Amino acid sequence: METEQLIRTLAADNAHRARPVGLVLMLALLSAAPISLAMFFVILGMRPDVMTAMHNPFFDMKFVVTLALAISAIAVSLHLSRPEASLRGWGWLLLIPAGILALEIGGEMMMPQRLPMMTRLIGNNSRVCMTAIPLLSLPLLAAALVGLRRGAPTRPAVAGAIAGMLSAGLAATLYASHCTDDSPLFVATWYTIATALMATLGGLVGSRVLRF
Repeated sequence: METEQLIRTLAADNAHRARPVGLVLMLALLSAAPISLAMFFVILGMRPDVMTAMHNPFFDMKFVVTLALAISAIAVSLHLSRPEASLRGWGWLLLIPAGILALEIGGEMMMPQRLPMMTRLIGNNSRVCMTAIPLLSLPLLAAALVGLRRGAPTRPAVAGAIAGMLSAGLAATLYASHCTDDSPLFVATWYTIATALMATLGGLVGSRVLRF
């Protein structure tokens, strides 16, 4: 009887399996997204000429870069949530947004420009960019770490850093609709620095909260 009871207990436990990490991560990000959205509209809002800007391919490509970063980081984060997983064979995904940016910069260099290179690189919103993207990323980073805790990452600092990149990619997608600096040089410089800050923060926090 004791053996049969043990079998029934194990079967009952197995019927209530934990939700997959991907589902938990998605639900956590969806829960945090309204907070970042509210912060965006209260503090920043969309640029006033957004309808006109949509006809500028460099404005549109900002979203391609930021979404490529977010999607790549999500894929790598889910991979790293598994025990003994490493970046080997997966790290190249994080180079996709960098490759897109390189192509954009090359395309811009081939076009006649009214502004010098350094003016396009520095832009008009570098300080806002450096503040806004990390600020909008914070709720998303917290959500990503909550989701990844459902897994078993054996490299918590690395997983946390990728979660920081994930949050920065999503936050930068929001910020891109406010930013009036559309040059790929500006995006490659200031968006990248903001992403690096969030990756650093994510690595520091993740090394503690994602420890299995």
